[in-house]
Amino acid sequence: MSYPIDGPVLVTGGTGFLGRRLVLRLLDQRRTVSFMGRKPAPELEARGARFIRADLEDTEAVAAACAGMQTVFHVAAKVGLWGRYDDFFRINVLGTRAVLAGCRAHGVPQLVHTSTPSVVYNGWHLRGANESLPLTTDCPSPYPLTKAIAEREVLAASCAALRTVALRPHLIWGVGDPHLVPRMLARARAGRLRIVGTGRNRVDLLHVENAVDAHLLAEEALRVHPASAGSGAQIVAAGRAYFITNQEPVVLWDWINSLLTALGEPPVTKQISLRAAEVLGTGSEWVWRVLRLGGEPPMTRFLAHELAQDHWFDSRAATRDLGYQPRVTMQAGMAELVAALRPEGAAQIR
Repeated sequence: MSYPIDGPVLVTGGTGFLGRRLVLRLLDQRRTVSFMGRKPAPELEARGARFIRADLEDTEAVAAACAGMQTVFHVAAKVGLWGRYDDFFRINVLGTRAVLAGCRAHGVPQLVHTSTPSVVYNGWHLRGANESLPLTTDCPSPYPLTKAIAEREVLAASCAALRTVALRPHLIWGVGDPHLVPRMLARARAGRLRIVGTGRNRVDLLHVENAVDAHLLAEEALRVHPASAGSGAQIVAAGRAYFITNQEPVVLWDWINSLLTALGEPPVTKQISLRAAEVLGTGSEWVWRVLRLGGEPPMTRFLAHELAQDHWFDSRAATRDLGYQPRVTMQAGMAELVAALRPEGAAQIR
């Protein structure tokens, strides 16, 4: 049975793609919502959300933001394929520790942490991978490494006073996505996108509305219902991580080319081997590191693996424990995206 959730909530990273959609859904549910970030979002404030200007590195501000909250959704993170390890560590690990400390200090009973499937990166294909895989300790990108540390600490912190859960959404996309689709389109239009490997690798993606659903279901799964309070009933989701996907793995390069074709762009046909991409990534990383160049290299070892290898996951645990089922299918999400980017292109999606 599903019980309604009430009580004030805090969303860190509330101005990001997922965070913003989560804030809007919570407002639709007439929740009292605060969101934390570096820059205000007037449209969210106009809807009644309270903006808290704070950086995850400011432990006192983070702790103060947690005061009075029933649930903290910790969505904020430093995301990227490349960068200084210390920069990722400060935001993803120290920032998460600040959130945990704030929750403990103010008696917040529930924390929903947004993790990533890349915390189980091992350099190999991931086919139907489930939550039994160990967290990575060896990865050529600081993002998975630091997110793995953060997830481990969040789950270890789970107790009767602070119930925690970690969600691992894979490649969130949809209308308004500022990262995945725009970057892919920009590279394709510049002639800089290449099929890496065989071009037949399967990956999971996740529509943003399904990602929001999962977060709300995770909060509900952590709740102690008044009827069972004091009974010692176990909260199954507490202290656990869950893969969240659309449950429809796609052939990555077919999916990319179908989007390009629907938008009137030529499909990607040029191809390089995974080995060649790894060599290019190694060289690019060396140049960027030695010359201290800004931005990200055109290729990295981690990106080469992501573009060439299978990455699809078993999300049955989320269905079993959280009641998660994707509402927006890949086909419906694609049609919506194409309609937003180019209205006449929606009819080309089948």
